[in-house]
Amino acid sequence: MLNRGRSIIGHLLAFKEESLDEALPKRIREAADLRRKWFNPQETNAFRLLNAEGDGIPGLIVDVYNDVLVMQVSNPGIEKLKNEIVSHLVTELKPRAIFEKSTSFLRKKEGLAEVRVLLYGESSPEVEILEKGLSYSVDLLEGQKTGLFLDQREMRAQVRELSSGKKVLNCFAYTGGFSISALSGGALQVDSVEISGKCEAKVAKNLSLNQLPPEKHRFIKADVFDFLKKQPLDYDLVILDPPAFVKKREDIARAFRAYKDLNAHVMRNLPKGSLLLTCSCSYHVEETLFQNILFRAADEAKRTVRIVGRHRQAHDHPISIFHPESAYLKSFLLYVD
Repeated sequence: MLNRGRSIIGHLLAFKEESLDEALPKRIREAADLRRKWFNPQETNAFRLLNAEGDGIPGLIVDVYNDVLVMQVSNPGIEKLKNEIVSHLVTELKPRAIFEKSTSFLRKKEGLAEVRVLLYGESSPEVEILEKGLSYSVDLLEGQKTGLFLDQREMRAQVRELSSGKKVLNCFAYTGGFSISALSGGALQVDSVEISGKCEAKVAKNLSLNQLPPEKHRFIKADVFDFLKKQPLDYDLVILDPPAFVKKREDIARAFRAYKDLNAHVMRNLPKGSLLLTCSCSYHVEETLFQNILFRAADEAKRTVRIVGRHRQAHDHPISIFHPESAYLKSFLLYVD
């Protein structure tokens, strides 16, 4: 699959004597079989089925939300194979619907326009899913990424483990995944800060789906940077999971400052003995660089900070040993003295 004139000229799908007609259904079948080993649909029925290079199909992401699939296509070669891909997905998974939501930055770099369309089945853009026994309502077409940040499933589970008896602040809350996890884990109080007012009703719906007490939750519509400057941080656990601060390598210096300032402010104002779960999904900010940013933030805040945990990679987001660049998500669990 060649795309001359772009930053990535070619993508490989079939190798050696293997034909494309053989490779495509084989990759999809192997990926589906692997997920069946990992997920009990009675407990978790939302997961990544195909993780691009990690499952041998560069440029293709497919996420499962109960009985609905969402595809993301990011290169012209996969664009030409969409009909075949849909046919193989229908054969292997028998979904109720398949949406395409191709809106990624990588797609734009390849010269492709955004696409949001129903490819198969009946239109059902909002679905209810299960994640480790918790229920979430997911807006597949209007929500971020394919609807839910499935790559943070294991970190949401860790927040659930850590939250008993704690006051929790969830920054960049989106539809409240970390907030629901904290409350289900026994948090005393959870504050969700999110700049988009549209998310308030979605968080409230997720609270209701899980029969969690609304009086223990507060939705705060605010820019996180402004909120942190104005509010005392009387919390036992703070979650920082911001959007990507850097889309291209030239923006690294600006992203470095943004991550440092954000984390330094939280570290400076947290009570002694608090926990900070801080994340970066910026592709160009590698784990070593992110750790260095956190070192600078702790030094600036004049706090003693210890790493007590790192990112738990979700099993359905495999990384090819031959394509380590796809390891974009980093998390550190920090203890702030």
